[in-house]
Amino acid sequence: MNQDTVIHLAMQALIVALKVSMPFLLAGLVVGLAVSVFQAVTQIQEQTLSFIPKILVTGAVMAIGGPWMLSQMIAYTEALYTSIPSMVGP
Repeated sequence: MNQDTVIHLAMQALIVALKVSMPFLLAGLVVGLAVSVFQAVTQIQEQTLSFIPKILVTGAVMAIGGPWMLSQMIAYTEALYTSIPSMVGP
């Protein structure tokens, strides 16, 4: 296994990690921004107010996007396992 193979595998792993984590991050960002605007408009300064909506949205994203995320991780793992013989070769 040479250096290019390791770099390629690490890059693919990071891409899969970004693709899987991005829906959670974007949903949390949108909900956090919406709650912050709501707090600024109503002048409610309760820090725990944004916690419950973020938890609910994160659960919804996991329920809706979970199968897609799992398929992305399975596809990467299968590709990694099928490439093992070419990496170990002479």
